[in-house]
Amino acid sequence: MAVITAGLVKDLREKTGAGMMDCKHALAETDGDIEAAIDWLRKKGLAKAAKKSGRVAADGLVGVAVEDLVGVVVEVNSETDFVARNDDFQGLVRGVVAVALDKAPAVDAETVLGAHYMGGGTVSEAIANAIATIGENMTLRRVQGLRVSEGAIGHYVHGQIADGLGRIGVIVGLESKGDRDALAALGRHVAMHIAAASPVALNAEGVDPATIARERSVLAEKNAGKPGHVIEKIVESGLKTYYKEVCLLDQPYVHDPAKSVAQAVKEAEKTVGAPIAVTGFVRFALGEGVEKPAEEA
Repeated sequence: MAVITAGLVKDLREKTGAGMMDCKHALAETDGDIEAAIDWLRKKGLAKAAKKSGRVAADGLVGVAVEDLVGVVVEVNSETDFVARNDDFQGLVRGVVAVALDKAPAVDAETVLGAHYMGGGTVSEAIANAIATIGENMTLRRVQGLRVSEGAIGHYVHGQIADGLGRIGVIVGLESKGDRDALAALGRHVAMHIAAASPVALNAEGVDPATIARERSVLAEKNAGKPGHVIEKIVESGLKTYYKEVCLLDQPYVHDPAKSVAQAVKEAEKTVGAPIAVTGFVRFALGEGVEKPAEEA
C-alpha cells in the first residue's frame, strides 16, 4: 500500500482545490495514484465543488427548529435566491437543521460540518454533493442554539417559503414554571418583535463594551465645549436612549409600542401564571454582513 505523504496531499489539493481530508481519503482509496484520485474526487463532486468555492454565497435560507426546551437557527448560503426555492436545497437545509438540533445547544458550524449526515457521510460532504448537483457554491455560514431548563423556546421565521425556512429566523428563551401553551404564544410574539426590531443584546449588560465606548465618545464630542458635569449627564441620557433602540428588553414592544418588551413580558405573567425571565435570543437575517462584489450588490 502506498504511503500517503504530505507532499502528495498538497499536490492533489493544488490540482483540485478539494479539502485536505477529502484529498487524503481520495489518495487512500486509489493507493496514492494522483490521477486516479483526481477522478475519484470528480466523481464524488468534491473537485467540482472546490472550483465554485470562491464565488460569493449570500442568498440561501435560514432554518429554524425547536424541540421541547431546545431550539436552533442555521444559515446555509447559496449564490442565488433561485436556489432557495429548489426542493433539493431545502431538503439539505432541513437536514442540516436536524443535525444542529441534535447537537444543540452548544453547537457551531464547525461541529455541524463534521457531524454525521442522514444517509451517510458528513454534513460537509452533503453540502459538497449538493454543490455538484445544483451547480452553485454553498456554505454553512453559522449555527446557534438555545436551551431553557423549563419554560419554552419561542420561534418565528420571516419571509417563510417553506415550513421552518425563510429569510429571517429567530428563537428566544423564556424561563418559567407557567403554562407552556401560553408561554409558546408569548414567545412567538416576542420572536416576531425581534425579527422586526433587530436588537443587538438582551439588555445593557450584553452590549459590547467597545460599542458603548464608541457611543460615549460620539455623544461627548457632539457636546464638546460644555462643562464636564453637563456632558456626563448628556452622555448618560443619550446612552439610555441608545439602549432603548438596541436592547431587547428596553425596546418599545412592536405589538404595543406604549410598553417596553420587559413590561409586556411582566404583564404576560398574569396569563402564564408564573414569573417569566427572557434568557436569550438568536436572530439570523439571511446574508447580513456578507459583502458581494460591486456587480452583484
